Amino acid sequence: MASKKSRIALDWWIVQKRQMYILISVIIIAFLAGGAWLYVRSYGNPFSSPKTTSDAAAGARFTSFEGDVRVIRASTSETLAASLQTQLYPGDTVQTQSDGRARITLADGSTLVVRPNSTVIIRDNTRSETGEKTTVRVKVDTGQINVRTAQQPEGTNNVIETSQTQSTLASETASSFNVNPDQTAEIRVQQGQIETSTSNGEKTVIHSGEYVPVNPAGVIGRHERLLDVPAPNGPRNLERVPAGANGAATITLRWQRPQSGTASYFRVEVATSPFFVPAGKVIERDQLASNEFDASDLRPGDYFWRVRASDRSGQISEWSDPQKFTVVPHGTGGGIAFSELTAEYVGGQIYIIHGRTQPGTTVSSMGREILSDSGGAFRLQVTAPDGAREISVEAQDQQGNRSEQKVQLPAGAARQRK
Repeated sequence: MASKKSRIALDWWIVQKRQMYILISVIIIAFLAGGAWLYVRSYGNPFSSPKTTSDAAAGARFTSFEGDVRVIRASTSETLAASLQTQLYPGDTVQTQSDGRARITLADGSTLVVRPNSTVIIRDNTRSETGEKTTVRVKVDTGQINVRTAQQPEGTNNVIETSQTQSTLASETASSFNVNPDQTAEIRVQQGQIETSTSNGEKTVIHSGEYVPVNPAGVIGRHERLLDVPAPNGPRNLERVPAGANGAATITLRWQRPQSGTASYFRVEVATSPFFVPAGKVIERDQLASNEFDASDLRPGDYFWRVRASDRSGQISEWSDPQKFTVVPHGTGGGIAFSELTAEYVGGQIYIIHGRTQPGTTVSSMGREILSDSGGAFRLQVTAPDGAREISVEAQDQQGNRSEQKVQLPAGAARQRK
């Protein structure tokens, strides 16, 4: 029987070189993709931001400041001058000198105003990555701060410390904290409410319109009705007052009594500096029972004045905002002429006053002022009282001569406001 030989038949395919390259490329890409997947699964995405399980520190920022404001870094103990680019991190200290004032925005959107001669420590200022939880903690060592919180979501924690107290601020709360040199403290709540606890375990809730003192031992005093700030009403802010024939002026300072609380006495200060530094104070009067005071023998120059109130219990209000007035030399008797005086309606209660007078003349109206240009033209934006049909415009030159003229407000403006 003849043996049968097996035979293997091979069919060869003709493959183009380009198809071979494509096949090899696909294999390489698949290999690299698989390797990348294994790496990401094992070690995570190398291009993503590092994740933290704890909250991340968010730098607080100065939104404005004036005078001498310093920052002491917690990490290096370095002292540097504040700037709008300076970020504040947990542990950093902010110091304001006698002419310093700073406004700071914190991680929860709250605003912190640091008053002159104050030392404040940013204890904590963190926000979670999701933004759902924010913790702000600030300590007042000395001086005064004003705090206003925004609308706060659940989980937000805003705490102000002193050496004796910890106060948790509710949403939309306006308050102030003052630590005196003798380590007594004062807490004022203008709006909202605060939960305060002391080092000896005492707790209380301070509501809107209340004032609470705290003694050095951490004992909370009786809740009192908040004593409001007296409101200055004369002379008008930026008013120019001519000196008398003797080269000096006597100006009657007037203010309204506080709308909340019962004021027994007032303190008035007049200074050449808006910061009322000791070297710049020219008049200090305390224990005034009346709500006006004659400031006499004021020579030509710029002056600032402020007033605060106190009641029989010893509560002292905050200072009013500084008001500026200028004493100008006695006039020579010459007149100052206006021409082309008109009012242009902008919107709301805002107008632009146009006109001409002598070059370099100070033109003022409604607490605003401007110098006329080299051709005597001026353009002054003012806010008129509601319902006003005319306002007064005053011009005053460097020799103390002045004149006043009324300008009619456009008739259509009243209809537009309605």
